[in-house]
Amino acid sequence: MSTFAPAPGAAPAVRQLLTQAGMEARLMLRNGEQLLLAVVIPVIVLVGAVRGVEKVGFDLGGKPIDVLTPGVLALATMSTAFTSLAIATGFERRYGVLKRLGTAPLSRATLLGGKVLALLLVEVFQFVVIGGVGLALGWTGPAGVGGVLAVLLAALCGTAAFAALGMLLAGSLRAEATLAAANLVYLLLLAGGAVVLPADQYGGLGDVVRWLPSGALGEAMRSACDGAVAVRDLVVLVAWAVLGSALTARTFKWE
Repeated sequence: MSTFAPAPGAAPAVRQLLTQAGMEARLMLRNGEQLLLAVVIPVIVLVGAVRGVEKVGFDLGGKPIDVLTPGVLALATMSTAFTSLAIATGFERRYGVLKRLGTAPLSRATLLGGKVLALLLVEVFQFVVIGGVGLALGWTGPAGVGGVLAVLLAALCGTAAFAALGMLLAGSLRAEATLAAANLVYLLLLAGGAVVLPADQYGGLGDVVRWLPSGALGEAMRSACDGAVAVRDLVVLVAWAVLGSALTARTFKWE
């Protein structure tokens, strides 16, 4: 006599979360545009900035590669947690993917958790690639175990802040508008948000841009690579994460 006993029903929440995160991460890395934002552009910015600073003799207050690599790691976090997430989610809304997922056993909390976990997986890949390029160019890397932990803390806070803002954008605008707005904000913050260059390089605007999530993440990452925890900048990132999450909860449309 067979002992097989069917057990229909949803998979455990943890398995759902891991499966969703794995799928989201694979989709991000298979997409040429997302891969461009996640890895190619940050690497080009790092190599170009280091070569450019060395040629013009620009004073960054330290060894250029040691100042610029943490900033590019912050840029990579922003590109994935904000721009890539906003664009992908915006088009998932447009094509009804989110609506269909809403009818599955996958809960909304698990869906969002899977997206966030996928971001972290992609960021690990980014940090390995960009860190490897930085080391090849002479970067000394984070200062000991404390520096590594400080980098992880800055990356987590930055991811939370930018993911909340990315979801806010994706959930309130049409897909085409999200695409344009996410890329525009990315370029503006890259140029003037103190993410790659230190805030003190912006003169009188330095104290202003440090309140932006880009400036706070850049400063937190640079401090972390020096083995310090930039409490003020982390608090700014957490505040942006809380504000963005609250606004997203009120305005996000699933279809």
